[in-house]
Amino acid sequence: MMIAIMGPTASGKSRLALETASRINGEIVSFDSMQVYRGLEIGTAQPTYEEREQIPHHLVGIYDIHQRLDVYTFTELAEKAVRDILDRGKTPILAGGTGMYLRAFLYGMDDMPGDRKLRAELDEAYDAPEKETALHARMAELDPAALAKWKECRRRLIRALEVKLISGKSILELQQNMPRQLKRDIRAFKLELPPEELNRKIAARTEVMLQQGWIEEARLAITDGLLETPTAHQALGYKIIDRFLKNELTLPELKEKLIIATRQYARRQRTWFRHQHPEALPITSSESPLPIFH
Repeated sequence: MMIAIMGPTASGKSRLALETASRINGEIVSFDSMQVYRGLEIGTAQPTYEEREQIPHHLVGIYDIHQRLDVYTFTELAEKAVRDILDRGKTPILAGGTGMYLRAFLYGMDDMPGDRKLRAELDEAYDAPEKETALHARMAELDPAALAKWKECRRRLIRALEVKLISGKSILELQQNMPRQLKRDIRAFKLELPPEELNRKIAARTEVMLQQGWIEEARLAITDGLLETPTAHQALGYKIIDRFLKNELTLPELKEKLIIATRQYARRQRTWFRHQHPEALPITSSESPLPIFH
C-alpha cells in the first residue's frame, strides 16, 4: 500500500509527510514538478539536507534546469521509485502539489492523441519566450478556452495545440473523459486549510524564503538561462524576482507580488484537488497525525 498527501503550496504537506514517514518506516516521493530541478532549492521549497538525512526523498534535485520534463517521463520515474521502495519493504509516501502528475500516476494516463513529430515541430516553432506571442495568437484562433486557462504556461499551451491539430477538439473537451477509476492501492489525503490560514502561511513562507537567499538563487539561475528553459521556467516566482533584479520593482513590491502569485497558484491547486481527487480524504490541519494512526 501507498499513502498520498496532496494539497496547495505552503499547506504543510512536507512536514506531514516527514512525520508520517518517520512513524511507518516510509520514504517520500516528491510529486512536485519543479522540485526535480537542481539550483531551485529555495524557490521550490525542496527538503533540506537534514530532512533528507532523516527520511529518504525521491525525485528531488535530479534534473538540470535545462532538461525537459513532462508528465509521461515523471510518471515513469515515480513508478521506478515506488517499486524500489516497496521492494525494500518500506511504504511510499507520495507528497506534492502537482495535481496533474499525481492524477496520472494514481488513475493512469489519459488517452489524449499525440504525435512526436508534430510535437517536435511545435516545440521548434513556439517553445521560447520570444515566440509566445505567436503561440497565443494561434491558440486564440484555434482554442481560446485553453488559451484563457493556460496563458501563463507555454508547455501546456503547446500540448493543447498539438491535441487540437490532431483531433480537431479542444483538450478541455477531451479531458472530460479522463480515467475515473483508481489504479493504485492507496490511502490518500488532501490538506484543505481555511483560506485565511493558508494565506498567512504563504506570506510567512515567502518572507522566510527571501531571508534564506531566494533572490540570489534566482539571480544565479536566471543568469544560467532559467527563463529560456523548456520546463523549469515555469517555477513560481522567478520571473517576478527577475523584474526586481532589473530594478522594475522595490523590495516591498516584490514581496507583495510573490505572495499574490502564490495565493493565485494555491487557489488553482485547491480547485484541482477538489474536483480531480475524490479518493482523497480532506484534512484541515497538518499539525495532527493522519487518521491512519487512529
